Amino acid sequence: MGNAKRMSIIVTKGTLDWAYPPFILATTAAAMGLEVTMFFTFYGLALLKKDLDLEITTLGNPAMKMPIAGMQMAMPNIVSMLPGVGSAATAMMKNLIKRKGVASIEELRTLAIEADVTMIACQMTMDLFEFKREDLIEGPVLGGAATYIETATQSEINLYI
Repeated sequence: MGNAKRMSIIVTKGTLDWAYPPFILATTAAAMGLEVTMFFTFYGLALLKKDLDLEITTLGNPAMKMPIAGMQMAMPNIVSMLPGVGSAATAMMKNLIKRKGVASIEELRTLAIEADVTMIACQMTMDLFEFKREDLIEGPVLGGAATYIETATQSEINLYI
């Protein structure tokens, strides 16, 4: 079986840690010559906003370990309820991303646009959360489930993130 020609990704999460997988996969696939479509729905729609202020959450993420003092330190769920832990974890992650030279979400988003990745902003989610078109970056088209399904049925790879 040869290389797939089309890939679609449903993007449903809008936190810093969940923003990386869809953008990295989309830009990599586009660089490999695949036609890529990303469908941003529910909390994932926030990744298309002009002004990103992404955070991470340690709650419900027991696998999260941060390199601290030469060790891998786990963030137990119980710690998540303490005030300021989310902000501290976000600051640590952003610092780690910068130190390791990992592209920002804004940079990956720009790369996706330059690579002609089609981005679909879910119209129902925009209506539900009262987003305006001017809240979003330039480039995404508006569409709904039918728009995505039409794309998905023509794609050899379909991912849900």
